[in-house]
Amino acid sequence: MFSYWDVTIKLALGLLTIILQINLSGKSNLAPISALDQVQNYVLGAIVGGMIYSTSVTVLQYILVLLIWTLLVLVLRFLTHHNRYVKRLIDGQPQLLIKNGQLLVSTALKNGMSANDLMFRLRTEGITDIRYVKRAVLEQNGQLTITQVGDDAVKYPIIVDGQVNLDALETSNHDEAWLLTQLQAQHYTVSDIYLATYTNKQLLLFPYQH
Repeated sequence: MFSYWDVTIKLALGLLTIILQINLSGKSNLAPISALDQVQNYVLGAIVGGMIYSTSVTVLQYILVLLIWTLLVLVLRFLTHHNRYVKRLIDGQPQLLIKNGQLLVSTALKNGMSANDLMFRLRTEGITDIRYVKRAVLEQNGQLTITQVGDDAVKYPIIVDGQVNLDALETSNHDEAWLLTQLQAQHYTVSDIYLATYTNKQLLLFPYQH
């Protein structure tokens, strides 16, 4: 038998779950940034929308499903923050579109980007000639990160969440041996670093704890 009390309780629990996931993810809202964010929103919406009006699903079953999904999201977030291979599998990885003024057409086509769309994005950055682009990287969220000729600043970090960004490291014309030497000189390991950027030929380190 349909009960408004059951619907009210389920709606309240769904709202609390959304608030809980927002707080646990460290964000101020559920706006999708990564593929995991997209899936989290879709599945959570499907759970809440599909179960609140179902009389065959008890409140206890509803709570268990919400708890299981929240636990799965937390485990995946932990793995993506601590394992580069899991992060690459779930969130994908940046795609190099332009290197030293040369357009990588195959990469653009693989990511479904038309020539018109690419040129539009370059024009919005004030670039009309691809030859002056040192590197253009398509990020996981669809944005372009552009480094122009003569610009020594790497626009994305070398270390993020204790993991080396090999593409950024290559852009800085250094290798992992150089990076490890720099870290050892300051008595750090890669896993100690929350964020590291290479800007203006200087490595800036931001460890988890000072």
